[in-house]
Amino acid sequence: MINYESFTLANGLKVIVHEDHSAPIAAFNLLYKVGARDEDPEKTGFAHLFEHLMFGGSKHVPEYDEPLQKVGGDNNAFTSNDITNYYITLPSSNLETAFWLESDRMLSLSFDPKVLEVQRSVVIEEFKQRYLNQPYGDAWLKLRPLAYKEHPYRWATIGKEISHIEKATMDDVKEFFFKYYLPNNAVLVVAGDVTLSEVKRLSEKWFGEIPMGKAVEKNLPVEPEQTEYRLLEVEEDVPIDSLYMVFHMGARLDDSYHATDLLSDILGRGKSSRLYNELIEQKRMFSSLSAHVSGSLDPGLFVIEGKLNTEFTIEEGEEAIWNLIEAFKSEELSELEVTKVKNKAESTLVFSEMELLNRAMNLAYAEMLGDVSLVNQELAKIRGVGPEDILAAAKKVLRKENASVLRYKSNKK
Repeated sequence: MINYESFTLANGLKVIVHEDHSAPIAAFNLLYKVGARDEDPEKTGFAHLFEHLMFGGSKHVPEYDEPLQKVGGDNNAFTSNDITNYYITLPSSNLETAFWLESDRMLSLSFDPKVLEVQRSVVIEEFKQRYLNQPYGDAWLKLRPLAYKEHPYRWATIGKEISHIEKATMDDVKEFFFKYYLPNNAVLVVAGDVTLSEVKRLSEKWFGEIPMGKAVEKNLPVEPEQTEYRLLEVEEDVPIDSLYMVFHMGARLDDSYHATDLLSDILGRGKSSRLYNELIEQKRMFSSLSAHVSGSLDPGLFVIEGKLNTEFTIEEGEEAIWNLIEAFKSEELSELEVTKVKNKAESTLVFSEMELLNRAMNLAYAEMLGDVSLVNQELAKIRGVGPEDILAAAKKVLRKENASVLRYKSNKK
């Protein structure tokens, strides 16, 4: 159970406070409700570009990292299809430094053309190194548009193509910033050795005068139901064949979400999973094989991916997975197997929340989902899943007409 209190500033900034006085440390987590799904289809990669630009300095703080390091702080950020998240950990006695730095770049980011050019180059290089020049690096650049035809999940956070970042203008950058980087489009969580009264005082002092922007309207296209099996085959200079199978599933707040998540654990989490036991241990078809869910805000994907051993074809590997899936759907699931995966899921959640920063992030994410109290409902939702719920999820999700498959073949055979 994560204790918290919250308040909202006049400009719409939601602030959540989690007190934990066990160590003289504070976590400062600022989540903006903008991700790759909010981008113009012809100007993708902007949310991720902004993650970089935000460290390029602001009007009064030309070097973001330097003052933070001087007070013993550390920071980082990440972008997903749904959110952009910035976080700082520092001694609680220096908490005001975090408020100063984050409020200044929310209010007056430096729109220095030199910063744009530097960060543009960094992002382009990341695109090349992580996605284009690495074995299997472009797999999700191919998979997303195969699985999604309408919804903006059809492109990755890095963007559809390098040209979108290459052509980004300063006007494009400013338009994106002033649309999404607003106090009323953000959630601030301050956790650790802090008090509600002090956080209120600092929030008003540093964020209170930042003007509220226009409410962000999100009218994202709904992905139509998939009704046919989709297959993409590519042949590249990679060491071995790799298979990716994705299935549409419910959104993060769907009633079926936790059952589908536990289904992915039963099939593909660790050495006790069905896929590992049958297709790695027994049949030796795959060298690696796993399953997971995307956990996205809008309807997401159930993913199975693995690498084939060289004596088997990728077609044989896929057929073996389909046989395992059909057998699974036709049998009764034991309480013991379900209890084991539920215990694993519970322990993962409990252990993750031992870390202060994770608690802060979970609070911010729950508020972004629409209700901060959701953060304390996860255990109950996991415990509430029964064998019949998992089998129902398997029958609904793991259907051939709901599958998009990428056969990523090695040309070295």
